Amino acid sequence: MKLAIIILAAGLGKRMYSDLPKVLHRLANKPLIHHVVDTALALQPESVHIVYGHGGQQVLQTLAHFPIVGVEQTQQLGTGHAVAQAMPHITDDALVLILCGDVPLTRLDTLQQLCAQITNPHSLGILTVKLEQPQGYGRIVRNSQGQVARIVEEKEADDTVKQIKEVNAGILIAPATYLRRWLTMLNNNNAQGEYYLTDIVALAVQENLTIHTTCSTDSYEVMGVNDRLQLATLERYYQQQQAIQLMQAGVTLIDPTRLDIRGTVQAGRDVTIDVNVILAGEIKLGNRVKIGPHTVIRNAQIADEVEIFSHCVIEDVIIGPGCRIGPFARLRPETVLAEQVHIGNFVEIKKSTVAHHSKINHLSYIGDTEVGSEVNIGAGTITCNYDGANKHKTIIGDRAFIGSDTQLVAPITVGAGATIGAGSTITKNTPPEMLTLSRSPQQTLPGWQRSRKK
Repeated sequence: MKLAIIILAAGLGKRMYSDLPKVLHRLANKPLIHHVVDTALALQPESVHIVYGHGGQQVLQTLAHFPIVGVEQTQQLGTGHAVAQAMPHITDDALVLILCGDVPLTRLDTLQQLCAQITNPHSLGILTVKLEQPQGYGRIVRNSQGQVARIVEEKEADDTVKQIKEVNAGILIAPATYLRRWLTMLNNNNAQGEYYLTDIVALAVQENLTIHTTCSTDSYEVMGVNDRLQLATLERYYQQQQAIQLMQAGVTLIDPTRLDIRGTVQAGRDVTIDVNVILAGEIKLGNRVKIGPHTVIRNAQIADEVEIFSHCVIEDVIIGPGCRIGPFARLRPETVLAEQVHIGNFVEIKKSTVAHHSKINHLSYIGDTEVGSEVNIGAGTITCNYDGANKHKTIIGDRAFIGSDTQLVAPITVGAGATIGAGSTITKNTPPEMLTLSRSPQQTLPGWQRSRKK
């Protein structure tokens, strides 16, 4: 049977105390619902339906690049009512998997196991978990043969039912034909005045359907986010899992509790990452890369033997083998460094290429520039690439030597092997293999005295 997925994402999230819809709050810098949709799409369903309510347009805009169908729930009348809004878009020959937009860490293999249990169109699958402190969750009530009899929400449960530790994770799968009919049979005669999706379990029992359960062994994968504390708890758990995966792959983490991964990381052999590092977007690390403390890297390809010292910010760059970066360096988007390039402290590079064995070691800004090989750029050098309206390019030839405190006013070309004297402002192309400088003559005024207070 083909698979259709419904993701419930209409909740306001009152306990978040936020103007942002709950499912758009971020875990690992990605909206909660993105985590759910990514996992849903990995199941290769025929369709994914997002039931939205509060802040619906924001939710749809955030999901605009996903192949999903948005379904509005104008009144929040419970989970059963929410699912009913999506059912007109689903055909009778489908299996319907229902997920929660605020439960971000459900694993793909868990959902695959749940789906695999539905081997005929006369069965129902429920994801459960056993909790030592099950307060707040609907309890799985079983009969004397151990079969599921019903799900009882906590507000409807008596003291005996509240002692049950197996709870409903809020995720289930059912044939569309049954689900569509059961939804019409729900009522809101309960403490919340809502149409509970969980009530369909008792209806399935009455019709003698086979009810399968998949019991998760990890409570975090079924934990929902209802407040900032739960969000922070899941963030720390997620980061812990990312750190474990890296270490199991051979990466040395100086302190696994002080690394944040907000994307994907591919790492080679003998990589070392110091404390308080943030890795975001798509990161590729070669062999024997060393990343110093307090560094932020986003969308970067970093080759073998690169060492990045402390307090660097690196974004959308390619770094060649054997480079040395920092400390306190900033590499901005569209920067490409070839092998054995040295970028030192308080150097900023933007939209530039630097060829092999060149050095920019101190207090410089290089923007919109092609730097040749074996170039040395002295401290305090800047490329003046912006005239107030347009950006212009600087080209520095191989083996050029740029003296300290130089301004290169683009567009300009510095010839190969050229030397620029310290303190120069260069506004014209300079010839290769020659010294070029521009500076006012030094003067000493005899008899001059500094002003003094009267």
